[in-house]
Amino acid sequence: MSWLVLVLSGVLEAVWATALGRSQGFTRLVPTVTFGLALLASMAGLAYAMRSLPLGTSYAVWVGIGATLTAAYAMVTGSEPVSVLRVLLLAGIVGCVAGLKLTH
Repeated sequence: MSWLVLVLSGVLEAVWATALGRSQGFTRLVPTVTFGLALLASMAGLAYAMRSLPLGTSYAVWVGIGATLTAAYAMVTGSEPVSVLRVLLLAGIVGCVAGLKLTH
């Protein structure tokens, strides 16, 4: 159960990071509210997962999922350029996160 919550919390990290960028310095209401709610839920899920998973593993998985999804979303929407190297590096992050799960 902790792993599922951790993965969902990582997804929410991508949501709040994207909403933060779209909030334009907290001047737009919907992205600002989305940021706040996703941040609270993401942190709560991370805290829950850390009750039974190691700190370092939990945090690395959470950040890895969030960073990868945030970058992938930015590439899909055209906010950031797409290149083979960028995709391979993001795949490397996913591989490392999977490796942490396998070594737990």
